[in-house]
Amino acid sequence: RRMERSGLKQAQQARLPLYQRTRRFRSYSSWIVPGMIQTLDYTTAALQAIQRRRGLVDDVAEAVAARMERQRVLHEGDRRFAFLIEESVLRSGIGGSDIMIGQLEHLVAVAARPNVSLGIVPLRPDRERWPVEGFWIYETTQVNVELVSGYLTITQPSEVALYADTFAELAELAAYGAKARALIEGAMEQLR
Repeated sequence: RRMERSGLKQAQQARLPLYQRTRRFRSYSSWIVPGMIQTLDYTTAALQAIQRRRGLVDDVAEAVAARMERQRVLHEGDRRFAFLIEESVLRSGIGGSDIMIGQLEHLVAVAARPNVSLGIVPLRPDRERWPVEGFWIYETTQVNVELVSGYLTITQPSEVALYADTFAELAELAAYGAKARALIEGAMEQLR
C-alpha cells in the first residue's frame, strides 16, 4: 500500500535499481506473464486491472512506460534470465484474445534470445510440486514475492534458498525449446 500510495508508476520505478544491478534473474509465475517479458498491451491491461481493483490513482500510462523502460535490462549487458511460467498462464489471459495472442507471439520471440531460458510448466495430473505464489530471485540475495494483498521482499539466506530450491524443482518439470513453443502455439490456436 505504501509503495502504491501515489499510483503504480512509483512502484514500477522503485524496482529499476534492483534490476540494473542484478546479473542473474530467475522468475516463476503461476498466474501472469512476468513483467519483464510482457508486451505493452498486456502490461496496460494488467496494470489497469490492478489500478481499478485497488482504487489507485490512474497513472497507468506512466506506470506502463516505466515498466517498458525497465525491460531494457533484458537487452543490456551480460544478464541471464530464467523464466518459468505455468501452462495455465498461456490459456487464461488478460485483455482478451488479441492481446493474449500478441503476448504469446512475444514469448516465442523472447525465448529465442541467447540470454533467456523460458520454461513452461505443463498441466499434468501427476505433479508432486503444485503452483506457488509468483516470485523473482535476484542473484542469490533477494526474493520478491507478489501476493494479492502485498509485495514481500525476502533477504534471509535460508528463505532465499527455499525459493531457489522450489525454482529448481519447477524447472525440472518444465518444457523448453520446441516443446515449450508447441505449448505456446497450442494456446494461440485455442485463442483463435
